[in-house]
Amino acid sequence: MPFQHNLPPIQSINPLRSVRAITFDVGGTLIQPWPSVGHIYAAVAACHGLHDIPVDSLNRQFAAAWKNLDAFNYTRSEWHSLVNQTFLGLTQIPVSNSFFSDLYVRFSQADAWHIFDDVLPALEFLHSRGLQLGIISNWDERLRPLLHDLNLHRFFQTIVVSCQAGACKPSPAIFQQAGQKLALQPREILHIGDSPALDIAGATAAGFQALLLSRDADSGPGQLKSLLELPSLLRQ
Repeated sequence: MPFQHNLPPIQSINPLRSVRAITFDVGGTLIQPWPSVGHIYAAVAACHGLHDIPVDSLNRQFAAAWKNLDAFNYTRSEWHSLVNQTFLGLTQIPVSNSFFSDLYVRFSQADAWHIFDDVLPALEFLHSRGLQLGIISNWDERLRPLLHDLNLHRFFQTIVVSCQAGACKPSPAIFQQAGQKLALQPREILHIGDSPALDIAGATAAGFQALLLSRDADSGPGQLKSLLELPSLLRQ
């Protein structure tokens, strides 16, 4: 992930029962592009006459371009630049404005995304416990309609998006806005996300409790391998 910082140690939640609200990151935590960024880029490219662009190459170049970002404010022009970097050397002609527009729209559609299998059972459980739930996400104006189309919006009392908040994670400001909307003390809010730099560093700087979601690694203190671990943690 981009935006590396001096990260605080990931701390365990003690006691987790003090939590009255849980906020979530979205991309990589609740949903992911489906089947992958490269698949979607290649499919839209083919509709514009750019055929047989290797999906693996697109995924690799997107990941490299994303990792090398110094900052990203999720504006349309920044997305256009990132798409140009992803296709660099893979096409003989530059990415057209019409192609980028179609690609931008494609990622606003629900069938371009997959809800991780552990998400709905976990959200149903947390909702049944009466916890307030929220979203804190670095995203653009497409997120709220997308959450609605995925039928995820129904779980969340508070949705804070960087394009509207005027701040991106890991800035404590975006977390503070969520805390104000939830009308709770920061220590009463647990934030869960998949980025140590953006989610854990930002949340702890704002006084939130935090858990790192790492589905592809063994869980340790302050980490989850699955959101399905939350019920047992809350009962401790």
